[in-house]
Amino acid sequence: MPVSVGPGPTAFTRITQAEAAKEAARRAAQPAKPTFALGFLTGKEIDWLPEALRILHDELPNIEVTVSSQNSPDLADALMRGRLDAAFMRPEQPADELVYRRVITEPFVVIFPSDHRLAVRDAVELREIVGETFIIPSKTAPTSRVVIEDYLKRSGLDIISDHEVDNITHAVSLIASTGAVALLPAYPRNLLPWSVTSRPLEGEAPTIDLVLGYNKANTSPILKLLLSRIDDLTAQISSKARRTSGPGSAAAKR
Repeated sequence: MPVSVGPGPTAFTRITQAEAAKEAARRAAQPAKPTFALGFLTGKEIDWLPEALRILHDELPNIEVTVSSQNSPDLADALMRGRLDAAFMRPEQPADELVYRRVITEPFVVIFPSDHRLAVRDAVELREIVGETFIIPSKTAPTSRVVIEDYLKRSGLDIISDHEVDNITHAVSLIASTGAVALLPAYPRNLLPWSVTSRPLEGEAPTIDLVLGYNKANTSPILKLLLSRIDDLTAQISSKARRTSGPGSAAAKR
């Protein structure tokens, strides 16, 4: 019985297979680089990733850095499970496995559309947003939500949330499309599009910490290096914030 045999491998196929085998052998001969996994509260990587990489500059040829952006509860979970080495995040509920090192304290500001009636003000009193459509962080940002709810309760004003948002991108989109107002940490200022602006609160504004979280069982020398330079990180970001939000800055004039 005749048997039909297909064409054998072409010269090109044999070359490709040989190159693949050679590459596999080369990789096998080189030990894999250790990975350092950095996490960021969504939006924070814009400011903090470049500074973190600057500190790790001398180590970068020898390590592979992975980056992810999530909300703080998910970052805390990843730290506990060993999926992240360190994360710039909000301090979550205390956990025996985790340590939080404060890197900066941020005031809350009022955020609203650029054509809002309050945009002519240099600072906004909380009572001036009574009756406005108000946005509050959802339970995916529990630390920020608790600070805002406590601040509103202490004020005695009748300010009730109309919408909840999961992250800064969602908040900005909803503010621009509905004309709503929100209280959010000052860091989004550099992320705001032209259609949305922010103003400081008059009086004593509520604040929230940004921390560097890590698992205390983590013995990574890269983590140790990063922790040793937290003060330098804070100084760099604080200096940048003053340049971008000072009286003569573009952000302040918007």
